[in-house]
Amino acid sequence: MIKNSLFILLALLSPSALAGISDIFRDESGKTNWQHLANWSSGTLIIILGLVILSLFAAHRRLSKSHNQLRTIREELEDRVVERTATLDTANKQLTQSNQLLAVEVDQHLHTSQQLLTSETYIKNILASMPLVLVSLDDRGNVTQWNRQAEELSGIAATTAIGNNLWQVYPEIILTWQQVQQVIETGESVTYPHRQRGVYFYDITLYPLRGVDSQGVVILVNDVSKQKQAENMLVHNEKISSMTELASAMAHDINTPLQGMLLDLQSFQQLLARQANTEVVSQTDVGKLNTLLTDASSRAETVASIVKNLLKFSRGRSEAKQPQRVTVLLDNALMLAGDMLTLPGKLQFSDIDIQRDYQRKLPLLACYPTELQQVFLNIIRHACYAMEHMPNSEEQPCIKITVSEETDSLWICLAHNGAILSDEEQIRIFEPSLSVILPQRDLDSQKRLSFANFIITDQHQGQMAVTSDIENGTKFHIQLLLDIEQ
Repeated sequence: MIKNSLFILLALLSPSALAGISDIFRDESGKTNWQHLANWSSGTLIIILGLVILSLFAAHRRLSKSHNQLRTIREELEDRVVERTATLDTANKQLTQSNQLLAVEVDQHLHTSQQLLTSETYIKNILASMPLVLVSLDDRGNVTQWNRQAEELSGIAATTAIGNNLWQVYPEIILTWQQVQQVIETGESVTYPHRQRGVYFYDITLYPLRGVDSQGVVILVNDVSKQKQAENMLVHNEKISSMTELASAMAHDINTPLQGMLLDLQSFQQLLARQANTEVVSQTDVGKLNTLLTDASSRAETVASIVKNLLKFSRGRSEAKQPQRVTVLLDNALMLAGDMLTLPGKLQFSDIDIQRDYQRKLPLLACYPTELQQVFLNIIRHACYAMEHMPNSEEQPCIKITVSEETDSLWICLAHNGAILSDEEQIRIFEPSLSVILPQRDLDSQKRLSFANFIITDQHQGQMAVTSDIENGTKFHIQLLLDIEQ
């Protein structure tokens, strides 16, 4: 609108327009009518002023609108600034917290790294000071660990061995790469005993080592030379004490018939001396002489049987195992006990109630019959001595024998109601007698069953145990495997 008004004003002020207008304000005489001119000029000015006022009003409105828009924009900008400032403050706080957490985490990582370094050093010190040779290999046979014992045994420094192939570094090793590969593939540890120059004994054990992305093997070499020597000495001492125990038991068994034979011979001599002064021998004296000879002969047969069993036992370990019925061996042991055992007190073997509880259709057992029968005889002898001191004097002495088959084993239980074994006696009853090793400690061989335990565990790979209490009496439990190789 302002542009249009200015255009009209310029058009009116143009020379042609002014010339036309000047003609309008002339009268008939050609003179200028100033009154009309003044009126026209004032009207024109009023119009122009009106137009200027309208244009100023329009400009004011546009300015107000622009001002409002600017104020709105400023408020929006202020709000955005406040939001951005708040966001920046929040971000700054979060960044500060993150920096603090990062600082704490860095400290923790430093502490963890220090602990790991300490642990690694500690583990290295442990590996270095181990009394065993420790060598670890990766899946290509390269050495990753080589402790101090390995250095001393091989004469090769760890710096030389680590990182190189084991068989190139130490070709004298008795292990092969195939054995190491087998442990890696199966994941199961394997132990190889090794003997060197007849004096040194080693146990070489291979353990599989599995990591996140790698596999390997740990080799431990344990020097068991002293242990083997101690075990051999222990076995030697045990054999000596066992033979002493056996000799003592046999002496008791042989002494009784020998004493009887001596008494018979003395009586026989007395009868012969009395009859030497007379010419006629009565039938009564002849009968007595025959009885003495028969009794002496019977006792001699008993001694011969005992010696024969002892000789069989001495050759028993070199013989092959034989299939036998355990019940027959038990019955033979009871019969020998009735013939050979002479108890020190008033109790006679015939006064003992023998109860048998044998399971039917028991399988044969591969065993050494003489040795196993000796075990049963020793346990019966032990039971007889225990029944010399009955807890209840009114109760009849009783030995109960039970035999049954369970899965792959024969279970034998010999129970009696004699004196109860104390806890210490139950622990030491299977230990060897020390009367040979320590002569000053003369222990009663009748209270020991180490030889019987040795026959069961060593010769027959079985188990033997004892339980003893007032309610159930004393029970000897024997387990013998049925699948023992002959």
